Amino acid sequence: MWARNIVFLLLCLLGLAAVAANLLSSRKIEDPEAFPEFARRSPEFTRVVQQLNDEFEQHWRAQGLQHAGQADTSTIIRCLSLGLTGTIPSLEELRRLDEVPAEQQIDWWVARLLEDRRYADFLAERLGRAFVGTEDGQFLLLRRRRYIIWLSDQIADNVAYDQLVRTMISDRGIMTSDPAVNFLTATVDDGEEGQPNPISLAGRTTRAFLGMRIDCLQCHDDQMGMIQFGSLAEPREGKQADFHQLAAFYGQANLSLAGIQDNTEQQYRYQYLDSDEEVEVLPMVPFMPELRPTEGSLREQLAVWVTHKKNKPFARAIVNRIWAVMTSRPLLAPVDDIPLFTDPDAVELSRVKFPPGLETLAEDFVAHGFDLHRLIRVIAATHAFRTDSRADFEVLPQHEANWAVFPLSRLRPEQVAGAVIQGSSLRTIDANSHILSQLTRYQEEGEFVDRYGDLGENEWDDRSGTVTQRLLMMNGKLIRERTKAEIFNASAKIASGAATDEKAVETVYLTALTRKPSSTELDCFVKRLAGKTGDERARVMEDIFWILFNSTEFSWNH
Repeated sequence: MWARNIVFLLLCLLGLAAVAANLLSSRKIEDPEAFPEFARRSPEFTRVVQQLNDEFEQHWRAQGLQHAGQADTSTIIRCLSLGLTGTIPSLEELRRLDEVPAEQQIDWWVARLLEDRRYADFLAERLGRAFVGTEDGQFLLLRRRRYIIWLSDQIADNVAYDQLVRTMISDRGIMTSDPAVNFLTATVDDGEEGQPNPISLAGRTTRAFLGMRIDCLQCHDDQMGMIQFGSLAEPREGKQADFHQLAAFYGQANLSLAGIQDNTEQQYRYQYLDSDEEVEVLPMVPFMPELRPTEGSLREQLAVWVTHKKNKPFARAIVNRIWAVMTSRPLLAPVDDIPLFTDPDAVELSRVKFPPGLETLAEDFVAHGFDLHRLIRVIAATHAFRTDSRADFEVLPQHEANWAVFPLSRLRPEQVAGAVIQGSSLRTIDANSHILSQLTRYQEEGEFVDRYGDLGENEWDDRSGTVTQRLLMMNGKLIRERTKAEIFNASAKIASGAATDEKAVETVYLTALTRKPSSTELDCFVKRLAGKTGDERARVMEDIFWILFNSTEFSWNH
């Protein structure tokens, strides 16, 4: 018996040693597969980036605004990581980036992020909030997690965005085996007798896919001239019928044991304002009816019309949203309220003038097959994206509003959590990490976001910090656990492994803030570490991490 116990104990120790070795070991970071193509930068790619830069330059001159120079590479790298993965670069990633020629580092980093599963997962959650909301919905009828995984798979494979949206609008099947149909089942409620809600779907379709808020037309005609349909030559105000004729495309969607199917015998009916009874509503689109096909189911016809390459609102909507994902602010706010028409001769930036970059990015997106990778690469290459948030002139609100300086934004809850978790680890925490690291991150991030406060679908709204959030950063569980000088945390590894005090402070700054310390910062913390050893040194290292995690710089995107 004792022999078996000893063998069992040895096996357990070997298992723990293997796990520890996996968690503590480093791995080689290879060049991204797409980097050679990115680095070459075709003449056509260079042309469109220059066109965008010229548009912003002309706009700044027209507004009489000075503009800042380019931010340093470490700031741009951090901003890209926060925008595309919801976290910051790891120390091992920064070390690998140092091996790349300076002029290629940003392109290399974009290529790496686009091949990182964290990018697909993060963007899927951001887009998923617009597509199906943040609620779990009715039990068995909405598989939100399964939908987000499917969406992430599509993004990871760089499926053309128009194809992705067509699938969501027109797909049939069961929520688990055909996850795209969760776009429809997300609207099922008790008031519709367990069926998809055409009204909710019409509102969701226009906001998420066309960047247009027409929800008020559900109840009445537009009385304030805020919604225009028709054509540029013959614009007209939005009518209540416009909304419900759009909703009628979803009128045949039916949920049964076979999942989502189309029942051609089922028609959409609605009682209009000032009407005495319900009437059958025929499906019609509110603008560019010539783009609607005549064949296919109603949902298939709608899917083709929404995603048609000549339907400019479709491209504008995703361009504006991707810009917001990458920078925390849309080009045109609110992110889902872009006018159908604009006056190109308008002097002031308002509802009748698109901001610089929007139309050119939309046209390039369509011309290149609705390629999200291409869109992100182009945005990341522009002067507007790479502009510094600091300048040698007084920065006013109009500078930020017009991208003459990079607009500062507070990190969203999931970004704060992601930055703390990654900032307390020397190794990259990604899809290739040990399963324990991934599960720990998932649990810690979820708990932190719940306590920090999640804006849900309104995540692009302006927000200010709260006392609760400040207290959570000062003495919350995540900060407490992640700054401890324990074996898997960066604080312990740096305290015991750094060759000098100067190297220790430099490593902490790179790990937590993605930059090296200034001479003043270096002197300050080297003095605190001087002569400290053992547990006393570890406690000082914990304090330094705590200070940096609670700094203003840590909680903002620039």
